Amino acid sequence: MSAIATLPARAADAPSLARRPGPTADALLRIGTEAHLLCIRDGVLLSAEPASVLMPRYDFALIADAAAWSRFISAAPQPGWHDLMALLRQGGLRAEGNLHPFMAHLGWFKALFALLRSALPPGAAPPPTPVAEPFFEPIAGRYLHLMLQGAPHRLYVEEAGEGIPLILLHTAGSDGRQWRDLMNDAEVTRHFRCIAFDMPWHGKSSPPEGFLLGEYRLTTSAYTGMVMAVATALRLDRPVVMGCSIGGRIVLDLAAEHADSLRAVIGLQSSAFVAPYYDTAWLHHPEVHGGEVCAAIVSGLVGPTAPEAGRAETLWHYRQGGPGVFRGDLHFYKGEGDLRPKLARIDTGRCPVHLLTGDYDYSCRPEDTQATAAAIPGAEAVIMPGLGHFPMSENWPALRTYLLPVLERIRATC
Repeated sequence: MSAIATLPARAADAPSLARRPGPTADALLRIGTEAHLLCIRDGVLLSAEPASVLMPRYDFALIADAAAWSRFISAAPQPGWHDLMALLRQGGLRAEGNLHPFMAHLGWFKALFALLRSALPPGAAPPPTPVAEPFFEPIAGRYLHLMLQGAPHRLYVEEAGEGIPLILLHTAGSDGRQWRDLMNDAEVTRHFRCIAFDMPWHGKSSPPEGFLLGEYRLTTSAYTGMVMAVATALRLDRPVVMGCSIGGRIVLDLAAEHADSLRAVIGLQSSAFVAPYYDTAWLHHPEVHGGEVCAAIVSGLVGPTAPEAGRAETLWHYRQGGPGVFRGDLHFYKGEGDLRPKLARIDTGRCPVHLLTGDYDYSCRPEDTQATAAAIPGAEAVIMPGLGHFPMSENWPALRTYLLPVLERIRATC
């Protein structure tokens, strides 16, 4: 019996499928020359039979290269081959037909096919520590009123620590909560005044007045202007700016355009350009739950051995994003914000550039970060084994071992 034929029995006992709504669809799964028809009704996989007819009827087809699929279902899949979206990115998988049931239930399909492997053990999660006495974390939040692009805005800003100002930029579609572990780390906050703000439309920062009259689209100039406006409003003296994903991209523009106003930039999951590899229209679709599909799209970007608590919280932030916000951020990340022409202008003697990238990130891949660093004389790039696209929220202890030396080198030069 083929592994695919065993899926109905495996799925019947899988909590990862039972806890989420599933599709009603007939899907063709073709792996090399072998094809199976999956009959799914209300989230129950009724059968996975060999496709014996020449032109079977189905709603959509997933067509995988046999070698790529073998790497995908291995017990410990290597970076770039561990997730359905990673296979799409690598060209080892393509999807055809009516993709609505597939994208609307992407998380369900990811969980289904993950049953074919002996999953990597989840990161160790220590038992929760009881709260003996109520206490406050050393993070303080407040609202900053300022002008951005000629319009009044109200930004939610959190701070912790003292010393060298360190601005922290969250990823596309998420918010400043991603930095809470860093902002609770005394080794960081004893030397750095950490400042994390939610961009407009994100987290606790509302869109500007009149936002219903237009479509949100992040641009390079708006993003760089926003960071510098916050630095000016808070009267920061040559801050360090650290960002992840889109934040890791924009620090490159900041280094090119505002070198003398910054001490250094740190890019997590940073590259000057990422080629589109899926249709972002699904992220804001009237027949697809926005929060569910956004979380499902990025779920494979979390490193497979990340602690379960870090994984769950990272994806929860994506489930809470406003309609169309993640897609609007990707206008910058996958379209308008190609910064490759600016890299040669970056002077690391004036503004040092440090890049840290997890090797399980198939969006900003290690080779993308390395190519970016190679185009910036004097830039430093480190690839972090086992980490994914959200190192500060998925696995802060692992990121910490790479980041603290970078912060120490920056502090030593001040």
